[in-house]
Parts: sequence; structure tokens; C-alpha cells
Amino acid sequence: MSLPRLHLLSLGGTIASTDVGSSPGVGPKLGAAELVAAAPGLETVAQISTEQLAQVGSSSLTPDLAVSVARAARAAIDDGAQGIIVTQGTDTLEETAYLLSLLGDARAPIAVTGAMRNPTLPGADGPANLLAAAQVAASDQLRDTRAVVVFNDEIHDPQWVRKGHTTSTAAFTSGPHAGPIGWVHEGAVALHGRPVTPPQVDLPSGEIPPVALVAAGLGEDLRVVEALADLGYAGAVIDGVGGGHVHADAVPRLERLAAQMPVVLASRTGSGLMLRSTYGYPGSEIDLMGRGLRNAGPLSGRKARLLLGVLLANGAADEWPY
Repeated sequence: MSLPRLHLLSLGGTIASTDVGSSPGVGPKLGAAELVAAAPGLETVAQISTEQLAQVGSSSLTPDLAVSVARAARAAIDDGAQGIIVTQGTDTLEETAYLLSLLGDARAPIAVTGAMRNPTLPGADGPANLLAAAQVAASDQLRDTRAVVVFNDEIHDPQWVRKGHTTSTAAFTSGPHAGPIGWVHEGAVALHGRPVTPPQVDLPSGEIPPVALVAAGLGEDLRVVEALADLGYAGAVIDGVGGGHVHADAVPRLERLAAQMPVVLASRTGSGLMLRSTYGYPGSEIDLMGRGLRNAGPLSGRKARLLLGVLLANGAADEWPY
């Protein structure tokens, strides 16, 4: 029986980092083929082809590069790949994974992974994470799934997953209201749930326009939003407090902003659904939605920003799904 064909798209990050010479610290230098060679057991899971799309820390990745990843994944699937692996740095991994869940091709799953300990450290977790990602990408159980995150032998839904620790090898969590949808156990995929099906978004033909993410806080009047249009932003997400609330002094500014560009109201809490119909005071969710702001629904501010960006790129901002 022939092994499945997988295609690895490498973007850099800690999993690919090693000493950079005279400078202190490590940086991404290892190529995609080197990552495959350093992961014992991959040869028993799949035939793996490789492609290097970037070689940077994940703080330097962009939404447009994530679109390029989705496009390269589709090309590999057209060429016969039965699954896709994406390796990158962990700082923005949850965001790339979410974009790929919007833009991915359900014909073959995309498993996004990385590492917390670089290859120069004892207990480097990159090879194990790469092996687990290959096992997930090759599994028939993930067919009709666009993207998942595979980390520390856990499988996470891109809608809920987030990086919850700066250094732990178990940095990724979907809690507290969700959790992993499965695990890799003794080399096999044990799946007990399926990812939420996100909106299917067409691959943008042009660049994704900038969308601002602005956080609310105690006493914050959000005067910064008055400059967003002049700075070239095409949309904004407001990370409100609690159920999506802002200081009363910010309300006129947000109303004016919503008349200029699409504005989405999210919650900085990190879990739970946005409120819609509970509070009616100035700066509450009812008040702000009545002034033209859109509701982020289940999405964090970070992920709402990405969805709004690709909808804007497609000229479809009015199709906001929440």
C-alpha cells in the first residue's frame, strides 16, 4: 500500500531557528527539507514534498502571505497532495490558521504547527510536532476539514485556538469554553469533535487592506480612532471590555468612524459570545450596534480583524456573517 502524499509549506519561525553566527540568540535558517530530515518517523507516515514560502519570525508574517500559503496549498492539492502541513513561528500561528480555515480547500486538510523550543535546545519539540501534523494531515478523519492546529499532540479548531503562554511547550489552548477536538495517540488520530465550519471566503485577487485593532480599557475614550481613516485603514475592530462595551466618551467617535468604514465590535475577554441585547446604556453593545458597529459573534478581536480584511479585499464587507 502506497503512502499518502503530503506537501509541507515552511515559513520559518522557532521550529526552523538555529544560531545566527555573531549575533546573540537564534533565528530562522533551516529550510523545509531540513525540517523533514530532522523528524524521525516521517518516512513511515507519508511521502512529503516541500516548499519554502518565507524564512522569518512569525511577527513578520502578513495576511497577504497567508493568502499565498492558501494558494500554494491549492496548487499542491491540484497536483495530487492529500494533505498540507504548514510550519511557522508560534506568535501568530493562531491567526494564520484561522485565515487558512477561511481560505482553505476542503479537499485536503491543512495542519498548522511549529515549535516552542528551537532545535539548539534540549527537548526541542519541533520534530514531534511535525510528525504529529503529518499524521493528522494524512488521516481520513480530517477530510472535508479546511484547517486545524496540531501542537503538543493536540488537535485544535482554528476558531477557538490561541497561544496562551510565552514559553510552555503546551502553549496552545482552546479553553476555557472549548478544548482540543482530538489528539494524536500512539501514532493514530483520535478525533472526538470537528472544527466549526467557518465562512468560506474566496481567495483575494489583490492585497488585503489594513484593518486596525483598537483595544478599549478603563477610562479609554478611543480618541485614536479619529486618525484611522487618514492613516489609510479600511476598517477597524474595537476590542471592547466585557460583552463589547466602551466608555461613553468614545461613543460619538465610534459612530463617526462607522460612517466612514466597517467597524466590528469584539470583546477583549477571550472567551464567550458577544452580547447583542442585554445592556442599553451609552457605550453598551445595544447602543453601539444601533450606531452601525457590527458584532464579532464568537470571534476574538484578532480573528475578526482577519475576516474583515479578506472580506474587504473581496469587496464583500457587507457580507459580514455575524
